[in-house]
Amino acid sequence: MPAQQTYESEHSVRVLAPARTLFDIVTDVVNWPRVLPPMVHVEPLTDDGSDPAFQVWATAKDEIRSWVSGHEADRDRLVVAFRQRISPPPLASMNSVWSVDRVSDEESVVRIHHEFRLLTDDPAATRWIRQAIHHNSEHELHALKEGVERAGRQPDLAFSFEDGIEVSGALEDVYDFVRDAGEWPTRLPHVARVDLRETTRDVQVLEMDTRAVDGSTHTTRSVRVCFPHEKIVYKQQVLPWLLTVHTGQWLFTRTAAGVSATSRHTVVINPDAVTPVLGQDATLADARAFVRRAVGANSAATLQHAKEYAERRAGLRVAR
Repeated sequence: MPAQQTYESEHSVRVLAPARTLFDIVTDVVNWPRVLPPMVHVEPLTDDGSDPAFQVWATAKDEIRSWVSGHEADRDRLVVAFRQRISPPPLASMNSVWSVDRVSDEESVVRIHHEFRLLTDDPAATRWIRQAIHHNSEHELHALKEGVERAGRQPDLAFSFEDGIEVSGALEDVYDFVRDAGEWPTRLPHVARVDLRETTRDVQVLEMDTRAVDGSTHTTRSVRVCFPHEKIVYKQQVLPWLLTVHTGQWLFTRTAAGVSATSRHTVVINPDAVTPVLGQDATLADARAFVRRAVGANSAATLQHAKEYAERRAGLRVAR
């Protein structure tokens, strides 16, 4: 099998949603992690509109890969072409075309066509890439269909919120407290266990057991991408049953007084879990309030402890 051979694949799904709605979702690349399960984070690299580019972090068969892409959208034909500018090995190149075909006013077909080349003719690498592309494409399309159709029936499942705190300390200390999650079991009362892995610099896999108010624990697993002293973004891949999506950001900004630190969350409620988790009479509004309270309390507690840590270290520096 010669190197540089071109491979192709195509996947499709029928969705009960207008074609324009689906096209807008496909072209909203920054929002991909909230819609497409393999996507962890998308970071815009250009914002002038002339030559849009972005960096993607995503999972591929339990590995975390990153690449840089550009895209061109044709709003008349409802087609968007993505071209990887920097591909992760063993890919030499990857081009993808997403298209949306109108079936009726309320039904459409979404297609993904991939065309890619490899840096090697190794059969095992070829098999791995083809399986990863097939798995991710099927997973993405299924999640797109399920998420869009469910949102059409229950538009209040998704919501965002944030908590913030002002710190009279060094930005580096606040950032390091959040980044060094391996220390959390000794620093945060609500964290019972942490397994933190960082096989690529500034890309972490964080598995954590969190204590609830009633004393029970639940396990989550997140992929985190760290932007030193600016932000840490993450996506939970193992979630509490009440959620189908949870993405978040820890943001750090220097101020005249020290640091402004913010925790932002975007979540999607699992409507099938509302009654089993919260009781027979629980409503979607109850679930939203519960998630806001529980998730917000944990992140607010983390911010408070980060504040105390940074201000304590600032005091020690002054004492010297």
